[in-house]
Amino acid sequence: MENTRELVLDILLTLEREGGFEGKLIKAVLDKYNYLEQRDRAFIKRLTEGTIERQLELDYYIDSFSNTPVGRMKPLIRCIIRMSAYQIIYMSSVPDSAACNEACKLVQKRGFANLKGFVNAVLRNISRNKHELPLPDAGSDYPKYLSVKYSMPQWIVDKWLAEYGEEIVTRLLDALMDVRPVCLRFSTALQPEELAGLVEDIKKQGVMLTQSSYLPYVYNAEKLDNIRELCGFSEGLFTVQDVSSALSVESAGIKKSDFVMDICAAPGGKTLLAAEKAEAVLARDISGEKLALIDDNLERLRLTNVTTEAFDATVTDEKYIDRADVLIMDVPCSGLGVMGRKRDIKYHAAPGSIASLNELQKKIVEQSWRYVKPGGTLIYSTCTVSRAENEDMVKWITEKLPFEPVSVEESLPESLKKELGILKSYIPCTPSPESGNNSISEIEKCCVQLLPGFNLSDGFFFAKLRRLE
Repeated sequence: MENTRELVLDILLTLEREGGFEGKLIKAVLDKYNYLEQRDRAFIKRLTEGTIERQLELDYYIDSFSNTPVGRMKPLIRCIIRMSAYQIIYMSSVPDSAACNEACKLVQKRGFANLKGFVNAVLRNISRNKHELPLPDAGSDYPKYLSVKYSMPQWIVDKWLAEYGEEIVTRLLDALMDVRPVCLRFSTALQPEELAGLVEDIKKQGVMLTQSSYLPYVYNAEKLDNIRELCGFSEGLFTVQDVSSALSVESAGIKKSDFVMDICAAPGGKTLLAAEKAEAVLARDISGEKLALIDDNLERLRLTNVTTEAFDATVTDEKYIDRADVLIMDVPCSGLGVMGRKRDIKYHAAPGSIASLNELQKKIVEQSWRYVKPGGTLIYSTCTVSRAENEDMVKWITEKLPFEPVSVEESLPESLKKELGILKSYIPCTPSPESGNNSISEIEKCCVQLLPGFNLSDGFFFAKLRRLE
Protein backbone atom coordinates (compact mmCIF):
# COMPACT_ATOMS: atom_id res chain seq x y z
CA MET A 1 0.00 0.00 0.00
CA GLU A 2 2.99 2.31 -0.43
CA ASN A 3 1.30 4.34 -3.16
CA THR A 4 -1.85 4.87 -1.15
CA ARG A 5 0.19 5.94 1.87
CA GLU A 6 2.07 8.42 -0.28
CA LEU A 7 -1.22 9.94 -1.43
CA VAL A 8 -2.29 10.28 2.20
CA LEU A 9 1.03 11.90 3.04
CA ASP A 10 0.59 14.45 0.25
CA ILE A 11 -2.90 15.35 1.53
CA LEU A 12 -1.60 15.83 5.07
CA LEU A 13 1.33 17.93 3.86
CA THR A 14 -0.94 20.12 1.76
CA LEU A 15 -3.18 20.74 4.76
CA GLU A 16 -0.16 21.49 6.93
CA ARG A 17 1.42 23.94 4.50
CA GLU A 18 -1.55 25.54 2.78
CA GLY A 19 -4.51 25.00 5.08
CA GLY A 20 -7.92 24.26 3.61
CA PHE A 21 -10.44 21.57 4.44
CA GLU A 22 -9.76 17.85 4.38
CA GLY A 23 -13.04 16.88 2.71
CA LYS A 24 -12.30 18.80 -0.48
CA LEU A 25 -8.73 17.49 -0.69
CA ILE A 26 -9.75 13.88 -0.11
CA LYS A 27 -12.46 14.13 -2.74
CA ALA A 28 -10.06 15.70 -5.23
CA VAL A 29 -7.54 12.89 -4.73
CA LEU A 30 -10.16 10.13 -4.95
CA ASP A 31 -11.60 11.71 -8.09
CA LYS A 32 -8.16 11.96 -9.65
CA TYR A 33 -7.30 8.34 -8.81
CA ASN A 34 -10.77 6.92 -9.42
CA TYR A 35 -9.24 3.86 -11.06
CA LEU A 36 -8.01 2.60 -7.68
CA GLU A 37 -9.73 -0.40 -6.19
CA GLN A 38 -12.44 0.30 -3.63
CA ARG A 39 -10.26 -1.20 -0.89
CA ASP A 40 -7.48 1.30 -1.63
CA ARG A 41 -9.90 4.23 -1.84
CA ALA A 42 -11.36 3.27 1.53
CA PHE A 43 -7.85 2.99 2.99
CA ILE A 44 -6.93 6.50 1.81
CA LYS A 45 -10.13 7.99 3.19
CA ARG A 46 -9.93 6.30 6.57
CA LEU A 47 -6.24 6.94 7.14
CA THR A 48 -6.49 10.60 6.17
CA GLU A 49 -9.63 11.31 8.17
CA GLY A 50 -8.46 9.31 11.16
CA THR A 51 -5.04 10.96 11.31
CA ILE A 52 -6.62 14.41 11.17
CA GLU A 53 -9.38 13.61 13.64
CA ARG A 54 -6.97 12.09 16.19
CA GLN A 55 -4.16 14.61 15.65
CA LEU A 56 -4.06 16.08 19.18
CA GLU A 57 -4.17 12.62 20.74
CA LEU A 58 -1.50 11.26 18.38
CA ASP A 59 0.76 14.22 19.11
CA TYR A 60 0.44 13.58 22.85
CA TYR A 61 1.53 9.95 22.40
CA ILE A 62 4.34 10.83 19.99
CA ASP A 63 5.70 13.43 22.41
CA SER A 64 5.71 10.74 25.11
CA PHE A 65 8.05 8.52 23.05
CA SER A 66 10.14 11.04 21.13
CA ASN A 67 13.09 13.15 22.25
CA THR A 68 12.06 15.73 19.65
CA PRO A 69 8.62 17.29 20.29
CA VAL A 70 6.13 17.06 17.43
CA GLY A 71 6.09 20.82 17.05
CA ARG A 72 9.83 20.89 16.28
CA MET A 73 9.81 18.07 13.72
CA LYS A 74 10.05 18.73 10.01
CA PRO A 75 6.53 18.81 8.53
CA LEU A 76 7.16 15.74 6.39
CA ILE A 77 8.48 13.70 9.33
CA ARG A 78 5.66 14.89 11.56
CA CYS A 79 3.03 13.83 9.02
CA ILE A 80 4.63 10.43 8.41
CA ILE A 81 4.86 9.65 12.12
CA ARG A 82 1.28 10.78 12.75
CA MET A 83 -0.24 8.68 9.97
CA SER A 84 1.87 5.68 10.92
CA ALA A 85 0.99 5.98 14.60
CA TYR A 86 -2.68 6.06 13.64
CA GLN A 87 -2.26 2.79 11.73
CA ILE A 88 -0.53 1.16 14.68
CA ILE A 89 -3.11 2.28 17.25
CA TYR A 90 -6.38 2.25 15.32
CA MET A 91 -6.07 0.07 12.20
CA SER A 92 -5.96 -3.56 13.32
CA SER A 93 -5.90 -4.73 9.70
CA VAL A 94 -2.44 -3.17 9.28
CA PRO A 95 0.44 -5.07 10.95
CA ASP A 96 2.58 -2.81 13.13
CA SER A 97 5.67 -3.94 11.25
CA ALA A 98 4.11 -2.85 7.94
CA ALA A 99 3.23 0.60 9.32
CA CYS A 100 6.83 1.06 10.56
CA ASN A 101 8.51 -0.29 7.43
CA GLU A 102 6.36 1.71 5.03
CA ALA A 103 7.00 4.84 7.08
CA CYS A 104 10.75 4.34 6.76
CA LYS A 105 10.41 3.80 3.01
CA LEU A 106 8.53 7.09 2.69
CA VAL A 107 11.18 8.90 4.74
CA GLN A 108 13.94 7.61 2.46
CA LYS A 109 11.98 8.22 -0.74
CA ARG A 110 11.38 11.85 0.24
CA GLY A 111 15.07 12.52 0.85
CA PHE A 112 15.45 12.10 4.61
CA ALA A 113 17.24 8.76 4.82
CA ASN A 114 19.26 10.04 7.79
CA LEU A 115 16.04 10.20 9.84
CA LYS A 116 14.91 6.62 9.18
CA GLY A 117 16.33 5.42 12.48
CA PHE A 118 14.58 8.18 14.42
CA VAL A 119 11.21 7.51 12.79
CA ASN A 120 11.54 3.77 13.26
CA ALA A 121 12.46 4.14 16.94
CA VAL A 122 9.49 6.37 17.74
CA LEU A 123 7.03 4.11 15.95
CA ARG A 124 8.46 0.92 17.49
CA ASN A 125 8.09 2.51 20.94
CA ILE A 126 4.46 3.35 20.23
CA SER A 127 3.89 -0.20 18.94
CA ARG A 128 5.35 -1.78 22.07
CA ASN A 129 3.22 0.39 24.35
CA LYS A 130 0.02 0.74 22.31
CA HIS A 131 -2.10 -1.15 24.84
CA GLU A 132 -1.02 1.15 27.68
CA LEU A 133 -0.61 4.53 26.03
CA PRO A 134 -0.30 7.45 28.45
CA LEU A 135 -3.18 9.89 28.99
CA PRO A 136 -3.45 12.87 31.34
CA ASP A 137 -4.74 11.90 34.78
CA ALA A 138 -8.53 12.17 34.73
CA GLY A 139 -8.70 12.68 38.48
CA SER A 140 -6.43 15.69 38.64
CA ASP A 141 -7.22 17.32 35.28
CA TYR A 142 -10.40 15.98 33.70
CA PRO A 143 -10.65 18.70 31.02
CA LYS A 144 -7.14 17.93 29.75
CA TYR A 145 -7.91 14.20 29.87
CA LEU A 146 -10.98 14.76 27.69
CA SER A 147 -9.07 17.05 25.35
CA VAL A 148 -6.38 14.43 24.68
CA LYS A 149 -8.58 11.32 24.70
CA TYR A 150 -11.04 12.81 22.22
CA SER A 151 -8.50 14.97 20.40
CA MET A 152 -10.56 18.10 21.03
CA PRO A 153 -8.99 21.55 21.45
CA GLN A 154 -8.87 22.47 25.13
CA TRP A 155 -10.88 25.68 24.70
CA ILE A 156 -13.84 23.77 23.21
CA VAL A 157 -13.78 21.24 26.05
CA ASP A 158 -13.67 24.02 28.63
CA LYS A 159 -16.50 25.89 26.93
CA TRP A 160 -18.77 22.84 26.74
CA LEU A 161 -18.01 21.78 30.32
CA ALA A 162 -19.06 25.23 31.53
CA GLU A 163 -22.29 25.05 29.53
CA TYR A 164 -23.31 21.40 29.82
CA GLY A 165 -21.37 19.66 32.60
CA GLU A 166 -19.16 16.57 32.61
CA GLU A 167 -21.70 13.83 31.86
CA ILE A 168 -23.19 15.50 28.79
CA VAL A 169 -19.80 16.57 27.43
CA THR A 170 -18.27 13.12 27.86
CA ARG A 171 -21.14 11.52 25.96
CA LEU A 172 -21.03 14.26 23.32
CA LEU A 173 -17.30 13.88 22.72
CA ASP A 174 -17.57 10.11 22.56
CA ALA A 175 -20.38 10.31 20.00
CA LEU A 176 -18.53 12.82 17.83
CA MET A 177 -15.79 10.23 17.31
CA ASP A 178 -18.28 7.85 15.70
CA VAL A 179 -18.58 7.78 11.93
CA ARG A 180 -21.85 9.45 10.97
CA PRO A 181 -23.83 7.65 8.27
CA VAL A 182 -24.97 9.47 5.15
CA CYS A 183 -28.59 10.61 5.55
CA LEU A 184 -30.83 10.09 2.54
CA ARG A 185 -33.94 12.29 2.59
CA PHE A 186 -36.48 10.74 0.23
CA SER A 187 -39.11 12.73 -1.63
CA THR A 188 -42.18 13.43 0.49
CA ALA A 189 -44.26 12.87 -2.66
CA LEU A 190 -43.48 9.15 -2.59
CA GLN A 191 -46.31 6.94 -1.40
CA PRO A 192 -45.40 4.54 1.45
CA GLU A 193 -45.33 1.54 -0.86
CA GLU A 194 -43.19 3.42 -3.40
CA LEU A 195 -40.72 4.42 -0.69
CA ALA A 196 -40.56 0.87 0.64
CA GLY A 197 -39.86 -0.49 -2.83
CA LEU A 198 -37.12 2.04 -3.51
CA VAL A 199 -35.48 1.30 -0.16
CA GLU A 200 -35.43 -2.43 -0.98
CA ASP A 201 -33.91 -1.72 -4.40
CA ILE A 202 -31.12 0.33 -2.80
CA LYS A 203 -30.48 -2.37 -0.23
CA LYS A 204 -30.00 -4.84 -3.06
CA GLN A 205 -27.12 -2.65 -4.23
CA GLY A 206 -25.27 -3.49 -1.00
CA VAL A 207 -26.16 -0.35 0.95
CA MET A 208 -27.25 -0.75 4.57
CA LEU A 209 -30.31 1.48 5.14
CA THR A 210 -31.91 2.19 8.52
CA GLN A 211 -35.02 4.32 8.84
CA SER A 212 -34.69 7.33 11.11
CA SER A 213 -36.70 7.11 14.31
CA TYR A 214 -37.63 10.78 13.84
CA LEU A 215 -38.91 11.10 10.27
CA PRO A 216 -40.18 8.22 8.09
CA TYR A 217 -38.74 9.66 4.87
CA VAL A 218 -35.15 9.88 6.19
CA TYR A 219 -32.82 6.85 6.15
CA ASN A 220 -29.27 6.43 7.44
CA ALA A 221 -27.06 4.86 4.77
CA GLU A 222 -23.92 2.86 5.49
CA LYS A 223 -21.59 0.96 3.16
CA LEU A 224 -22.30 3.60 0.55
CA ASP A 225 -19.60 4.29 -2.04
CA ASN A 226 -21.07 6.30 -4.91
CA ILE A 227 -24.44 7.90 -4.25
CA ARG A 228 -24.92 8.71 -7.94
CA GLU A 229 -25.11 5.01 -8.76
CA LEU A 230 -28.04 4.34 -6.42
CA CYS A 231 -31.51 3.53 -7.69
CA GLY A 232 -33.64 6.66 -7.76
CA PHE A 233 -30.79 9.19 -7.75
CA SER A 234 -31.02 10.28 -11.37
CA GLU A 235 -34.82 10.32 -11.07
CA GLY A 236 -34.57 12.82 -8.22
CA LEU A 237 -36.24 10.60 -5.63
CA PHE A 238 -33.88 11.52 -2.79
CA THR A 239 -31.19 13.94 -1.72
CA VAL A 240 -28.63 14.12 1.08
CA GLN A 241 -29.90 15.91 4.18
CA ASP A 242 -29.41 15.17 7.86
CA VAL A 243 -32.58 14.46 9.78
CA SER A 244 -31.85 17.41 12.10
CA SER A 245 -32.06 19.84 9.20
CA ALA A 246 -35.30 18.22 7.98
CA LEU A 247 -36.78 18.52 11.48
CA SER A 248 -36.19 22.28 11.45
CA VAL A 249 -38.21 22.59 8.23
CA GLU A 250 -40.98 20.38 9.63
CA SER A 251 -41.22 22.65 12.69
CA ALA A 252 -42.09 25.60 10.45
CA GLY A 253 -45.49 24.13 9.61
CA ILE A 254 -45.24 25.19 5.95
CA LYS A 255 -48.57 25.24 4.10
CA LYS A 256 -49.14 24.63 0.40
CA SER A 257 -50.03 28.30 -0.16
CA ASP A 258 -46.92 29.68 1.59
CA PHE A 259 -44.11 31.76 0.18
CA VAL A 260 -40.84 30.71 1.83
CA MET A 261 -37.53 32.57 1.86
CA ASP A 262 -34.29 30.74 2.66
CA ILE A 263 -31.65 33.46 2.90
CA CYS A 264 -28.53 31.40 3.71
CA ALA A 265 -29.61 28.45 1.63
CA ALA A 266 -26.49 26.53 0.58
CA PRO A 267 -26.05 23.58 0.39
CA GLY A 268 -29.82 23.56 -0.06
CA GLY A 269 -31.35 20.73 1.96
CA LYS A 270 -33.90 22.95 3.67
CA THR A 271 -34.73 24.72 0.41
CA LEU A 272 -35.51 21.43 -1.34
CA LEU A 273 -37.71 20.13 1.47
CA ALA A 274 -39.53 23.46 1.77
CA ALA A 275 -40.16 23.41 -1.99
CA GLU A 276 -42.00 20.09 -1.63
CA LYS A 277 -44.36 21.75 0.86
CA ALA A 278 -44.78 25.38 -0.29
CA GLU A 279 -46.19 27.23 -3.27
CA ALA A 280 -42.95 29.10 -3.93
CA VAL A 281 -39.46 29.36 -2.44
CA LEU A 282 -36.79 32.02 -2.86
CA ALA A 283 -33.34 30.59 -2.06
CA ARG A 284 -30.44 32.97 -1.63
CA ASP A 285 -26.79 32.81 -0.69
CA ILE A 286 -23.74 35.02 -0.97
CA SER A 287 -22.44 33.69 -4.29
CA GLY A 288 -23.45 31.88 -7.44
CA GLU A 289 -20.87 29.23 -6.68
CA LYS A 290 -22.73 28.31 -3.48
CA LEU A 291 -26.04 28.25 -5.34
CA ALA A 292 -24.77 25.95 -8.11
CA LEU A 293 -25.29 22.80 -6.04
CA ILE A 294 -28.85 23.89 -5.22
CA ASP A 295 -29.57 24.49 -8.91
CA ASP A 296 -28.23 21.05 -9.81
CA ASN A 297 -30.43 19.37 -7.22
CA LEU A 298 -33.49 21.41 -8.21
CA GLU A 299 -33.08 20.16 -11.76
CA ARG A 300 -32.52 16.57 -10.62
CA LEU A 301 -35.50 16.63 -8.22
CA ARG A 302 -37.61 18.36 -10.89
CA LEU A 303 -38.67 21.17 -8.54
CA THR A 304 -39.85 24.17 -10.53
CA ASN A 305 -41.19 26.42 -7.75
CA VAL A 306 -37.82 27.65 -6.50
CA THR A 307 -35.96 30.79 -7.54
CA THR A 308 -32.25 31.03 -6.66
CA GLU A 309 -30.46 34.35 -6.35
CA ALA A 310 -27.04 35.47 -5.20
CA PHE A 311 -27.66 38.03 -2.47
CA ASP A 312 -25.88 39.21 0.67
CA ALA A 313 -27.99 38.41 3.74
CA THR A 314 -26.43 41.33 5.64
CA VAL A 315 -28.20 43.73 3.26
CA THR A 316 -31.96 44.40 3.33
CA ASP A 317 -33.85 43.84 0.08
CA GLU A 318 -36.72 46.33 0.36
CA LYS A 319 -38.93 44.60 -2.19
CA TYR A 320 -39.34 41.52 0.00
CA ILE A 321 -40.31 43.28 3.24
CA ASP A 322 -43.45 41.70 4.77
CA ARG A 323 -43.60 39.08 2.00
CA ALA A 324 -42.51 35.77 3.57
CA ASP A 325 -44.92 33.43 5.30
CA VAL A 326 -41.85 31.53 6.49
CA LEU A 327 -38.28 32.81 6.69
CA ILE A 328 -35.58 30.16 7.10
CA MET A 329 -32.45 31.68 8.58
CA ASP A 330 -29.68 29.07 8.86
CA VAL A 331 -26.93 31.51 9.76
CA PRO A 332 -23.15 31.04 9.40
CA CYS A 333 -21.85 29.38 12.57
CA SER A 334 -18.85 27.63 14.12
CA GLY A 335 -20.10 24.25 12.84
CA LEU A 336 -19.13 22.41 16.02
CA GLY A 337 -22.15 20.12 15.71
CA VAL A 338 -21.04 18.45 12.50
CA MET A 339 -17.55 17.39 13.54
CA GLY A 340 -18.68 13.79 13.07
CA ARG A 341 -18.75 14.55 9.32
CA LYS A 342 -16.13 17.29 9.00
CA ARG A 343 -13.26 16.14 11.17
CA ASP A 344 -11.09 19.23 10.85
CA ILE A 345 -13.64 21.89 11.83
CA LYS A 346 -12.33 21.84 15.39
CA TYR A 347 -8.90 22.98 14.21
CA HIS A 348 -10.27 25.86 12.13
CA ALA A 349 -12.42 27.25 14.95
CA ALA A 350 -10.95 29.59 17.55
CA PRO A 351 -12.28 31.19 20.75
CA GLY A 352 -12.49 34.61 19.13
CA SER A 353 -14.28 33.29 16.07
CA ILE A 354 -17.53 32.72 17.95
CA ALA A 355 -17.65 36.35 19.02
CA SER A 356 -17.10 37.40 15.40
CA LEU A 357 -19.79 34.98 14.25
CA ASN A 358 -22.20 36.42 16.81
CA GLU A 359 -21.78 39.84 15.27
CA LEU A 360 -22.38 38.44 11.78
CA GLN A 361 -25.43 36.48 12.99
CA LYS A 362 -26.92 39.59 14.57
CA LYS A 363 -26.28 41.62 11.44
CA ILE A 364 -28.06 39.04 9.29
CA VAL A 365 -31.02 38.97 11.67
CA GLU A 366 -31.19 42.76 11.87
CA GLN A 367 -31.16 43.17 8.10
CA SER A 368 -33.47 40.27 7.24
CA TRP A 369 -36.17 39.92 9.92
CA ARG A 370 -38.54 42.32 8.15
CA TYR A 371 -39.02 39.84 5.30
CA VAL A 372 -41.36 37.95 7.65
CA LYS A 373 -44.92 39.19 7.28
CA PRO A 374 -46.81 40.02 10.51
CA GLY A 375 -47.97 36.72 11.97
CA GLY A 376 -45.39 34.87 9.87
CA THR A 377 -42.76 32.39 11.05
CA LEU A 378 -39.00 32.74 11.50
CA ILE A 379 -36.93 29.55 11.77
CA TYR A 380 -33.50 30.36 13.21
CA SER A 381 -31.01 27.51 12.99
CA THR A 382 -27.32 26.56 13.19
CA CYS A 383 -25.28 23.37 12.94
CA THR A 384 -23.38 24.04 16.13
CA VAL A 385 -23.33 23.37 19.86
CA SER A 386 -22.81 26.80 21.39
CA ARG A 387 -25.21 28.73 23.59
CA ALA A 388 -23.78 32.04 22.44
CA GLU A 389 -24.77 31.20 18.85
CA ASN A 390 -28.03 29.46 19.71
CA GLU A 391 -30.16 30.07 22.81
CA ASP A 392 -28.54 33.43 23.55
CA MET A 393 -29.30 34.56 19.99
CA VAL A 394 -32.96 33.54 20.34
CA LYS A 395 -33.16 35.46 23.60
CA TRP A 396 -31.61 38.49 21.86
CA ILE A 397 -34.10 38.27 18.96
CA THR A 398 -37.14 38.12 21.25
CA GLU A 399 -35.88 41.05 23.33
CA LYS A 400 -34.74 43.35 20.52
CA LEU A 401 -37.19 42.56 17.71
CA PRO A 402 -40.96 42.02 17.40
CA PHE A 403 -40.92 38.24 17.69
CA GLU A 404 -42.37 35.84 20.22
CA PRO A 405 -41.32 32.23 20.88
CA VAL A 406 -43.59 29.52 19.48
CA SER A 407 -43.64 26.01 20.90
CA VAL A 408 -42.29 23.35 18.53
CA GLU A 409 -43.53 20.49 20.68
CA GLU A 410 -46.38 19.48 18.37
CA SER A 411 -44.02 19.10 15.41
CA LEU A 412 -41.55 16.84 17.22
CA PRO A 413 -41.78 13.02 16.99
CA GLU A 414 -42.46 11.22 20.26
CA SER A 415 -39.08 9.48 20.25
CA LEU A 416 -37.29 12.81 20.05
CA LYS A 417 -39.44 14.34 22.79
CA LYS A 418 -38.36 11.53 25.12
CA GLU A 419 -34.68 12.06 24.28
CA LEU A 420 -34.94 15.80 24.81
CA GLY A 421 -36.65 15.17 28.13
CA ILE A 422 -33.70 13.04 29.23
CA LEU A 423 -31.26 15.72 28.10
CA LYS A 424 -33.23 18.43 29.90
CA SER A 425 -32.96 16.46 33.13
CA TYR A 426 -29.21 17.06 32.99
CA ILE A 427 -29.22 20.74 32.15
CA PRO A 428 -31.70 23.48 31.16
CA CYS A 429 -31.99 24.27 27.45
CA THR A 430 -31.31 27.98 27.81
CA PRO A 431 -29.38 30.20 30.15
CA SER A 432 -31.36 32.37 32.55
CA PRO A 433 -32.30 35.63 30.84
CA GLU A 434 -31.16 38.72 32.68
CA SER A 435 -34.08 40.75 31.39
CA GLY A 436 -36.87 40.70 28.85
CA ASN A 437 -40.51 39.77 28.77
CA ASN A 438 -40.16 36.07 27.97
CA SER A 439 -39.80 33.49 30.72
CA ILE A 440 -37.22 30.73 30.53
CA SER A 441 -39.92 28.12 29.89
CA GLU A 442 -41.34 30.10 26.94
CA ILE A 443 -37.96 30.31 25.25
CA GLU A 444 -37.21 26.66 26.00
CA LYS A 445 -40.35 25.53 24.20
CA CYS A 446 -39.34 27.21 20.96
CA CYS A 447 -35.76 25.84 20.98
CA VAL A 448 -34.38 22.42 20.11
CA GLN A 449 -30.70 21.62 20.67
CA LEU A 450 -29.78 18.23 19.25
CA LEU A 451 -26.64 16.62 20.66
CA PRO A 452 -24.78 13.54 19.37
CA GLY A 453 -24.71 11.01 22.19
CA PHE A 454 -28.28 11.88 23.13
CA ASN A 455 -29.89 12.23 19.70
CA LEU A 456 -29.43 10.19 16.53
CA SER A 457 -28.42 13.18 14.43
CA ASP A 458 -25.79 15.81 13.90
CA GLY A 459 -25.37 18.51 16.51
CA PHE A 460 -27.99 21.01 15.39
CA PHE A 461 -30.10 23.83 16.80
CA PHE A 462 -33.34 25.40 15.65
CA ALA A 463 -35.95 27.72 17.10
CA LYS A 464 -39.39 28.84 15.94
CA LEU A 465 -40.52 32.46 16.34
CA ARG A 466 -43.60 34.41 15.26
CA ARG A 467 -43.56 38.03 14.11
CA LEU A 468 -45.85 40.22 16.18
CA GLU A 469 -46.18 43.31 14.00
